Amino acid sequence: MILAGDVGGTKVHLALFGFEKGELTHVRDEKFPAQEYSGLEVIVRRFLEESNHPEVTAACFGVPGPVRQGRLKLTNLPWVLDSRELSKDLDIQHLFLINDLEANGYGIPELHPEQIYVLSEGDPSAVGNRGLVSAGTGLGEAILVWNGRTHVPMASEGGHCDFAPRNEIEIDLLRYLQRKLKGRVSYERVVSGIGLQNIYAFLRDEKKMDEPAWLRERMEQEDPNAVIGELGESGENELCARTLDIFVAAYGAEAGNLALKALTIGGVYLGGGIAPKILKKMKEGAFLKAFTDKGRLSDLLVHTPVRIILESRAALMGAAAYAEARAAEISGQSVRAASVQFS
Repeated sequence: MILAGDVGGTKVHLALFGFEKGELTHVRDEKFPAQEYSGLEVIVRRFLEESNHPEVTAACFGVPGPVRQGRLKLTNLPWVLDSRELSKDLDIQHLFLINDLEANGYGIPELHPEQIYVLSEGDPSAVGNRGLVSAGTGLGEAILVWNGRTHVPMASEGGHCDFAPRNEIEIDLLRYLQRKLKGRVSYERVVSGIGLQNIYAFLRDEKKMDEPAWLRERMEQEDPNAVIGELGESGENELCARTLDIFVAAYGAEAGNLALKALTIGGVYLGGGIAPKILKKMKEGAFLKAFTDKGRLSDLLVHTPVRIILESRAALMGAAAYAEARAAEISGQSVRAASVQFS
């Protein structure tokens, strides 16, 4: 059995996978509120206990931030993760920590066509580097480097690059956020869950768009991002709809920036939890207009495929695939290969 984890600032998502005929098979998964636990080890022990103590041959956890020599200090949680300590404490011989976007990248080859929405066909026959931009709680980015045989995910912290406004409304948004944050503004402050709320507050407070009492009440009592997404998608509220318009355009612009920097002729994938929830807005055209609006290089972007990952467990699938592959390299025994041989 393979244990996979997606560690975030607010929740930890764990899953168990097996293999059948060479393909990942989902066994069980569960989400845990991270703030309620003292560390990852406690959560994993509880999950495995609730799963009747399965025999775990390898494990991998996707984590937010750069992993150095198997170690990471989380920014949004008072945890320090060390792969060697976790391996020893959990008695799992092959245990790995990788960047969460890296895990997401390894998950893409595991997906079926119905788990991906094609936003733009581009040139589907083109072979080369790919990009991955995931807007969720934060903004993650990765480059999927084509080595002539396969795509190898390369983690980055591109979501923390400087926000570059492209028009008057975005310039005003930048100035608003500079005052609010007392300095520098990154793309993550605009294209993420907190970014949605930043744009909403900007339009309400700076541009004086109307926030009716019923909406203010819903924003206070419910998940603000879910409210913005619901009312913005339906067009029921102008403030929410305009928030999504600005968000989607900024998302498209930054995805196009990554496409230029990594020359992602093989396509750009959009991961994270936000895009599938606002699919109607993503289809309306603002995203692709901003994505392809790159002056003399616009034609390159027009021919770049853009795909939205619909599968919420993609990062878990990638972590599981990575764990199995690395364990097979070390031990010389592949669970995936065996599932084909004996099927």
